[in-house]
Amino acid sequence: MDAIIDVRGLTKRYGGRTVVDHVDMQVARGRIYGFLGPNGSGKTTTIRMLCGLLTPDEGSGTCLGYDLRKESRKIKRQVGYMTQKFGLYEDLSIEENLSFIARVYEVPDAAARVDDMLQRLGLAGRRAQLAGSLSGGWKQRLALAACLLHEPQLLLLDEPTAGVDPKARRDFWDELHELAAGGLTVLVSTHYMDEAERCHQLAYIAYGKLLAQGTADQLIAGAGLVTWSLEGPALAAIARALRASDALNVASFGTALHVSAASAAALGAALAPYRGTGIAITPVATSLEDVFIALMQRSQDNFAS
Repeated sequence: MDAIIDVRGLTKRYGGRTVVDHVDMQVARGRIYGFLGPNGSGKTTTIRMLCGLLTPDEGSGTCLGYDLRKESRKIKRQVGYMTQKFGLYEDLSIEENLSFIARVYEVPDAAARVDDMLQRLGLAGRRAQLAGSLSGGWKQRLALAACLLHEPQLLLLDEPTAGVDPKARRDFWDELHELAAGGLTVLVSTHYMDEAERCHQLAYIAYGKLLAQGTADQLIAGAGLVTWSLEGPALAAIARALRASDALNVASFGTALHVSAASAAALGAALAPYRGTGIAITPVATSLEDVFIALMQRSQDNFAS
């Protein structure tokens, strides 16, 4: 499959700080590529370089076959970019917002295209409603409709489901998979592990550095982690004690504690003091969240003094 995004060494600096540090990325047509990482890790800056809003300080590559540096205007015409914050006019109606966006992109037969998008995303019954009065889920649908009006080849979605209820998130992802099945390529940043697992391919970026890429199964296998679950009393105190070790990754999951290490021997030694104390210790499959917690704990904050 041809690469819609193909960049190497992508780098951006602000005030002497490197916020994106030599990132390589390839995304094939019709794939949903999940972009994960902590806040401030460089995800948004990378997305803005890919769609031509920012010029890289170093690196090269193409997006939609166009050179990132020389042909950014052409990239912008064929990309749908959904920002973290709702960016449409709150004092205009749903239909007025979409009509305005259609004129900006010089969409042929704009009225018919707007009506089609209203119907497709279930907005037709609310076409006269002011955007500012919409709930988070409906604003999300409107923003997606605006991104799709000009029939882009690539969607760049920056944490599009933040603050949206679970059903609206599921409906949104069902729509993304329909779009991808039709050949549209999607790059989406998210903090939600259930969303990450719905992506065809994943990348994890922390403090500007791309630490891992692959399918969910590949990332879990590549991490080489062994994970055991602890259940019982005083887990909070146990978690504090275990977190003192740099060799362990510790995370609370409901009434259980997941502890991961690079080997069963290291994990067994660390948990030996808790056997026979009323704590149930059982092996569990390493999850994608276990892997990402481990990656984050190993990474160094590029803004730390």
